[in-house]
Amino acid sequence: MKNRGFEVCKGFEDKDITLPIRKTKNSVAYDLEAAEDTIIPSIWKTAFSNMGKFLKGDKEFDAFKPTLVKTGLKAYFNEDEALFLATKSSYPFKKGLMLANSIGIIESDYYGNQDNDGHIMFAYYNFLPVDVTLKKHEAAGQAFFQKFLVVDDDEATGIRTGGFGSTSNE
Repeated sequence: MKNRGFEVCKGFEDKDITLPIRKTKNSVAYDLEAAEDTIIPSIWKTAFSNMGKFLKGDKEFDAFKPTLVKTGLKAYFNEDEALFLATKSSYPFKKGLMLANSIGIIESDYYGNQDNDGHIMFAYYNFLPVDVTLKKHEAAGQAFFQKFLVVDDDEATGIRTGGFGSTSNE
């Protein structure tokens, strides 16, 4: 019986995707690699563009949008577990990268969903004044599995109907 693990997503079977491993016997997290070269633009481009619009009296501004770094991976695990995504600890300092959502949380029913097959992606902002490229096979981030608890009177019965962000009512 399989409890937890990583698999290659549909559409990435022939893309040379590496299944994640822990680097040391005491590592908490698995390093997940970028499935392709990904340019993460500097947020300053949007900031300066918006400043120019503001100075001209415009009322409409460009949104700060994170860049999704594809891994080509999905994960299966037990219903009482979650997969947490975190940036590499060195990325804010060395690459100016921070996760847009601080930490990513993936529920067990994300696996194999109809929208994207449960594809794991990291959403990054780049705070350096220049674009940053994560190369294919470079670490996209790290992931760790964790059990979770629910309250005594929990009565959640909802069913996932999509992929990324589909449990939100927003």
